[in-house]
Amino acid sequence: MKIKPLQDRVVVKMVEAEETTKSGIILTGSAKEKPEIAEVIEVGEGKKDVTMTVTKGDKVLISKYAGTNVKLDGEEYIIVKMDDILAIVK
Repeated sequence: MKIKPLQDRVVVKMVEAEETTKSGIILTGSAKEKPEIAEVIEVGEGKKDVTMTVTKGDKVLISKYAGTNVKLDGEEYIIVKMDDILAIVK
């Protein structure tokens, strides 16, 4: 099953959080922060006043509590508005 967002919405999948710090410390499950970097899975067509500036496969930084969580075929996705995407990560 596929999911196609409407208008100015984007389907993203969160990127896994790092399990070790740069200094090599292994983090437990409770010490990990919620990741804010996600991969764009699908992009809506946009609206008259909203330009879609991301494409499928981009890594993006999203607002921490943005969007609607959905589960499809055992995978978890978040549907966010284009306004909730803060930056493209290169």
